[in-house]
Amino acid sequence: MTTFVLRIDPDDALPTDPEDIVLDWFAGTRAASTVQADPRFLQGLAPSPLAQDLLRVAGAVYCADKLALRRRTPDRWTRDIRLDMPISTPARWRATALLAEALDFLTGDHWTLSFRALSAPGSSGRAAEAGADMVCLFSGGLDSLCGAIDLLESGKRLCLVAHYEGGLTPGVQHVLATALAECYGPDRVELRQIFLRPAAASGAQARPLPRGREPSTRGRSFLFIAAALTVADALGPPAPVYVPENGFIGINVPLVRSRSGSLSTRTTHPYFLQALGVTVSTLGIGNPLRNPYRLQTKGEMLQRSRNLRLLERLAPLSLSCAHPEAPRWRRRQQGNCGYCYPCLIRRAAMHAVGWDDPGAYAWDVLQDTSVLDQNRRIGADLRAVLAAITRERPTRDVLRNGPVPNGEVQVFAGVFDRGRSELLAWLRTGSSQALRARLSAGS
Repeated sequence: MTTFVLRIDPDDALPTDPEDIVLDWFAGTRAASTVQADPRFLQGLAPSPLAQDLLRVAGAVYCADKLALRRRTPDRWTRDIRLDMPISTPARWRATALLAEALDFLTGDHWTLSFRALSAPGSSGRAAEAGADMVCLFSGGLDSLCGAIDLLESGKRLCLVAHYEGGLTPGVQHVLATALAECYGPDRVELRQIFLRPAAASGAQARPLPRGREPSTRGRSFLFIAAALTVADALGPPAPVYVPENGFIGINVPLVRSRSGSLSTRTTHPYFLQALGVTVSTLGIGNPLRNPYRLQTKGEMLQRSRNLRLLERLAPLSLSCAHPEAPRWRRRQQGNCGYCYPCLIRRAAMHAVGWDDPGAYAWDVLQDTSVLDQNRRIGADLRAVLAAITRERPTRDVLRNGPVPNGEVQVFAGVFDRGRSELLAWLRTGSSQALRARLSAGS
């Protein structure tokens, strides 16, 4: 088992087990820190100690998720992670066993969470003047852009909450937020970006971190949502947190059997969101989590936009890609690569509203026949999509990525079928002869 000890207060005693990994949140020097975080994220806000605890826990989970390498486990995937950390309200957190269960589901690991009292609890209070009515997750992707536009069209003041580690993402978030502010007014759009990641290994650290980083990062959505809830808590209990994500990617039915379970992401899976919602409510955080697109495909989200003209203008600036920096290694323009699963769904949705532009991607999989080569990893997602949409899928397949709460199996099965239809309609338009042959062979 990998043990992570989050050291927040300088008085916290360091663990004696040399196998422990110390996550030092507030270190005396930058070199000694093991968690890099920008304190400006909450500038001007005063969330409750409970909400501050939520953000500390989520940040620690995210860093632990990135530091524990799956390839070192017996099955090269499932990890045993124990997180021991000081917080200001340990009694309440000990009563939320559902959080560990939710994390087990989210990342596919075994989480054990233990809490102890923080020697210097955080201060309590609210912002002097709330600057927003609601909070919206804002990744810089197409779904979050669509969600933000729809909320702004309702006349509300909106705080966009984003997470980043570096790369192209923060710039895209800023460009889109600026464009929204220009359209709806700077008094109605605020962007808060949280920069948080494990620090680089350093000999000055209490226990130098391992140099490798786990690329799967299944725990990021917990950090993302926790950051938004922390801001919403400072705004006041009525302020909701919106998680704009289409239902097709939310239920995320594995394309092939080898991707079953947590091998397919569960970022906004309805079971995870429900478990997390119950957890934060049990803790006493009263801000509700809402996803108005949970039963829509990505194409349906775009079609039903409350400002279709603005969305069409800003959509090309959004970034939906799983690895936007990858094209530079092939000397192609960075951005939406065109071959990863999110890019494929994006193009199919854009096709549904007549906006698909193959020139906006580093690779055009409809014409590039090399992606069909079984020996090339670059086409793995496309080949999986072809296998998934050219054969019948029973209703029970929507349960392959986890249980569906509230008896909505049939409803999500409909979302899954419509999402597959969007992909198929796009693939049949403008595709190469080789791709059409593959589609015909599978149907």
